[in-house]
Amino acid sequence: MNIIGGLTRDAEVHTTPQDKKVVNFSVAMNDSYRNKQGERIEQTSYFDCSYWISPNVAKIRLKGALVELTGRVSTRAWTATNGELRSSLNFHASTIKLHGGSKKIEQAQAVVKQENTKIIIEEPADDLPF
Repeated sequence: MNIIGGLTRDAEVHTTPQDKKVVNFSVAMNDSYRNKQGERIEQTSYFDCSYWISPNVAKIRLKGALVELTGRVSTRAWTATNGELRSSLNFHASTIKLHGGSKKIEQAQAVVKQENTKIIIEEPADDLPF
């Protein structure tokens, strides 16, 4: 599955009890449609994302960046501390493509490119639909 969206927060690297590193971040996707009355309805879907291939990718996953992810989706359900049932969509990214960039991202690219990761950096496009 592919998704394109904006990062809602900077990526964070976490270490599992088995000493494996995972990069966690969140992506928001905007969508719209017209209902039966012809009104335009806007909705946003949020995905909690994980990337297991290289922790260095966190250096260029910054809030507001537009990313295209390839991977698979899973759901997660849990009970909150107040007893309320919760659920979320999780996206396990295998490939990350960055659209556009900033000075901070450009400085981090050199470090990330030294690793053998599945990261693709794209030049900014002026004709993006959002």
